[in-house]
Amino acid sequence: MTRSVWLKADDAVGDWDDRRRRITAGLEAGVDWVLVDAADVERVRELGDVNVAAFTDGDAELIDEAESGADPDAFVVGKDGEGDGTVDLPSDFSGSADLSTLRRDDERAEGAYVRILSEDYEAFAEAAAEEADYTIVVGEDWTIIPLENLIARIGEETDLVAGVTSAEEARTAFETLELGSDAVLLDSDDPDEIRETVEVRDEAERERLDLDWAAVTAVERVGSADRVCVDTGSLMDHDEGMLVGSMSRGLFFVHAETAESPYVASRPFRVNAGAVHAYVRTPDGGTKYLAELKSGDEVQVVDLEGRTREATVGRVKIEKRPMFRVEVEFDDGDRVETLLQNAETIKVATRDGRTAVTDLAEGDELLVFREGGARHFGETVEESIIEK
Repeated sequence: MTRSVWLKADDAVGDWDDRRRRITAGLEAGVDWVLVDAADVERVRELGDVNVAAFTDGDAELIDEAESGADPDAFVVGKDGEGDGTVDLPSDFSGSADLSTLRRDDERAEGAYVRILSEDYEAFAEAAAEEADYTIVVGEDWTIIPLENLIARIGEETDLVAGVTSAEEARTAFETLELGSDAVLLDSDDPDEIRETVEVRDEAERERLDLDWAAVTAVERVGSADRVCVDTGSLMDHDEGMLVGSMSRGLFFVHAETAESPYVASRPFRVNAGAVHAYVRTPDGGTKYLAELKSGDEVQVVDLEGRTREATVGRVKIEKRPMFRVEVEFDDGDRVETLLQNAETIKVATRDGRTAVTDLAEGDELLVFREGGARHFGETVEESIIEK
């Protein structure tokens, strides 16, 4: 599931200056959508590149005006209508104006906005979800129960967007019933709250890996090879690195060059990852050969607890360097290996902490990500394969 953050910035927020400040903060934080009134679509486009949703009452004339060049990515029905309680809900939903607009084939509305004022509005949101690409639900005197009910009842035919006012509420929305909502609609002017909500989105998206320990069975010099340094556009923390290895079923945790030394300055954006043939793990759970990486690609950064995030490659440096072959063995007898540069600045994670490759000895235990299956063009496949 791909999570997203929507930012509410319609006229309920205030005048255009207030809305503009909120939208600008959202753009700087990295929100995915901005929800505004139709009259503001063009002004939002001028502020930056973001998906824009616009409230509409489904009026055909308004749609024609939008098509003149200020059209949003999605129209949302429900404001000043049945969805927000301005117009009473009909006893029979077949007579609903909002639902009729959603059912039209002319893209008069792709989204529905519903304030959950009672169980009837919860049922109305369910009905809207059958027609809408996006179903935005905002709780009044919010309890988690309405969201739980909607997550349980609404299928994959719509993106469920939960209204929130803080990053903490966003976290709850993304975690409810373990599935969570597809997105959140944040109503906040606080730039820090907007930024933290985007961070919560990123955390919800990220994979958590189980890392294993494996005992070193060999550390030997093997001559020179073409070594790859992966320089990213992100600064890595002291406990972060990448997963690399000669065999897809076992990738070694190699630290980023965050440590100072008497001879070399730290390079916290870099992982000295090994030889050109080795795999490196990517954010989608796939792998790439180190030789294939180029500026603009994404690689997965992982910490010692298995928490992951993505980083963009800024540069790849390939140079001929002397290498070590490092081999480890798991408890079940399976062995994997990789080539790492023979240098004190290359650090791996052992039971004793961060350790230079040059200080490794047989019997040391290294942190390794173990994964079953073979690889075909970087994708895991169920296939018999021998790597040695």
